[in-house]
Amino acid sequence: MTRRFFASLAVAGIFVVVALLVPGFVAGQAPTAPAKPKVPAKAWTLSHTPDGQPDLQGYWTNTTYTPLQRPNNINREFFTKEELEERVKHAADEESAQTTPGTIADVHYDFTQFGLDRSQGVLALNMRTSMIVDPPDGRLPPMSEEGKSRAAERAAERKRMGAATDMVQNQPLSVRCMHMDRDGPPMLPGAYNNTYQIIQSSGYLTILVEMLHWVRVIPLDNRAHLPSNVRQWVGNHTGRWEGNTLVIDSTNFTNKTVFQGASEKMHMIERLTRTDEDTIRYQFTVDDPSTWTKPWTAEIFFKKTVGPIFEHACHEGNYGLANTLSGARAEEKRAAARKP
Repeated sequence: MTRRFFASLAVAGIFVVVALLVPGFVAGQAPTAPAKPKVPAKAWTLSHTPDGQPDLQGYWTNTTYTPLQRPNNINREFFTKEELEERVKHAADEESAQTTPGTIADVHYDFTQFGLDRSQGVLALNMRTSMIVDPPDGRLPPMSEEGKSRAAERAAERKRMGAATDMVQNQPLSVRCMHMDRDGPPMLPGAYNNTYQIIQSSGYLTILVEMLHWVRVIPLDNRAHLPSNVRQWVGNHTGRWEGNTLVIDSTNFTNKTVFQGASEKMHMIERLTRTDEDTIRYQFTVDDPSTWTKPWTAEIFFKKTVGPIFEHACHEGNYGLANTLSGARAEEKRAAARKP
C-alpha cells in the first residue's frame, strides 16, 4: 500500500470520530455552533434613598384619556385594545381640530401646536374604562341629602358669579391663577401641565406640580393634623410609609377648593407605589359622609418622563382676567352713556 492510501484512511477515520462526537453533525454539512444559553431578564429591584426610603424621585406624568367616571354607555371594567385605540384617536382628533374663526372655541389654541395634547404622554396603562375602581360600576356613589342641597346652592352661586364679571373677587380661583385642580389632592390630569417632580430628603417628600408651579411638602413622621379650625386650600398633609407605599393623609380643606363637590370635611388618603423603573401606581380614597353615601376609590398611573419642569407663570400672562375686567368697565361706560 502506498503512503497516499494510508493518509486517506487516516482522514476518513478523523471524519467518523467527528461525526460521532458532535451532536447533529451531518455528512457533507459543517457542524453547527452550540446554542448560547438564554440569559434571564434582570429582575427590577426597587432602589432606596440614603436614609432608607423607597425611591420615588424623578419626573413623572399622569396624562391620560381615561375618564374619572365610567361613561354611561359602557358597563365593562376594561376596554378592548381596539376600543381604546379608537377612543384615543377620536380624542386626539378633537384636540387638534380646526375651529371656526370668530367663534368662542376659536379663541383658544390647538393643543397639538405646542405639544400639550394628551397623546404626548401616557394614554392608558391598564385599559380601564374609568379611574374609579370602587364602587365597581366605576361611578361616584350617590350623594347624601346634605350633598345634594349643597350642590344646588353652589350651582346657584356659580351662576351668579358667572354673570358678575365686574370684580376680580367674583372670578374662580383658577381664573385668578391662584389654584387649579391639578395641584391636588388628588393629583389628576387635565388638558395640559400634567408633569410632577418628586424630591425626597430626610423626613420629607416634596412634589413640585407643573400646573401653577405649586409645591406640596409632605412630612413623613405621621404627625397629627392641624386643629380643625385651621383650613388650607390643598388641605393639611401628613405622610407615612407602609412597606414600599407612600401614604399621604389629608384633611382640613376649605369650601373654596372642593373636589367633585365634596365638603370641607373631606378626608383623603393617597397611595403611591413604584411598580417598576418607569411606573408609579397612584390610588386615592375619598371619604366625605357630608357629600356621598360611602367612600370611593380611584386609580391611575404615573409614567416616568423627561425634566426639567419650566415655570408655569400663569398670572404674569393672565390677559384673560384683565380683558374680562376691561370689558366690564366698557359696559359700565356704555350703560352710563345711555342714561338720560
